[in-house]
Amino acid sequence: MLEISSASVKASRARTRALLAWYDREGRDLPWRVKQGRADPYRVWLSEIMLQQTTVEAVKPYFAKFLALFPDVNALAAAEDQVVLTAWAGLGYYARARNLIACARIVSRDFGGNFPDTEAGLRALPGIGAYTAAAIAAIAFGERAIVIDGNIERVITRLEAIDTPLPKVKGEIRDVLEGLVPADRPGDFAQGLMDLGATICTPKSPSCLLCPLAVTCIAKARGQMTDFPVKPPKKGKKVLRSLAFVALDGKNRLLLSTRPAKGLLAGMAEVPNSHWAAQAGGLEAQPLSAEWRRLNQPVIHIFTHIELSMEIAVTRIAGPIPPPDGMRWVEVAKLNAEPLPTLFRKVIEVGLRALN
Repeated sequence: MLEISSASVKASRARTRALLAWYDREGRDLPWRVKQGRADPYRVWLSEIMLQQTTVEAVKPYFAKFLALFPDVNALAAAEDQVVLTAWAGLGYYARARNLIACARIVSRDFGGNFPDTEAGLRALPGIGAYTAAAIAAIAFGERAIVIDGNIERVITRLEAIDTPLPKVKGEIRDVLEGLVPADRPGDFAQGLMDLGATICTPKSPSCLLCPLAVTCIAKARGQMTDFPVKPPKKGKKVLRSLAFVALDGKNRLLLSTRPAKGLLAGMAEVPNSHWAAQAGGLEAQPLSAEWRRLNQPVIHIFTHIELSMEIAVTRIAGPIPPPDGMRWVEVAKLNAEPLPTLFRKVIEVGLRALN
């Protein structure tokens, strides 16, 4: 048994060395990353929150914008909610932005602007889950934390041909990583696995000839690379419909409102729209009495568990009138200052095109 254990430890160390050597040569250059060293916790935290369910390329311009507007956690904590939400608009999953604000204020107020330096301390902050806490702890503070994201799940399940379906497989992945994560470079190791999954061990067409771990990959030896990870059956998305109202007044102002403080797209700006339901409904939901023209060009938007088909009605009002209760007129030229999510920017674009 001791000989087997010793061989297993030796093999694990060889895998770790191979991955780190590959990462040193081939790891991606990212604006929030510092290779072979400790990164700024604020930048790591900001990037990790932005990267949740979002691609690296989509995040880069938002990350640069946030650093310009809010260069440190104290600046972010001091900013008004609507300023932060406006800067976030278009990145999606807006609960992340609200948690970002809450977390920044706690770190600034309760920790003097310094993030907790342990996985457990980070886990207690708003919006920081198990993965994010482990990633920040490893990358920014050098804690030997076990980091598991989608890329790492794919690499490890292929490496060991683990056929337990997601998400139940996480415990087995953690067991494998316990033998691989080095004490001296846990952050680089985690980022190396992320990069390997993102660039080499991809979901559909893995480049096994370029993989530093290919010689010990069981899935490759079996020719079953794309069989892992095993995913549970997909659940169908709920299909909802709504009718949005795009109204322009005589001063070229658009009628907007603000979504409730809780729920999907909470606190974001929107054009008035009917309740999201199985049917879009009719003009009875109109925010003001006018001659509405219903377009035959719905905007389809996909959320995590919802597919929303938003139909559009438009009107142009000859003169300025007071906005309905809870709504406001906003100059079209100033819409970029509003925290409009992508869904409503698309709706406005279609509506304004129809009115012009």
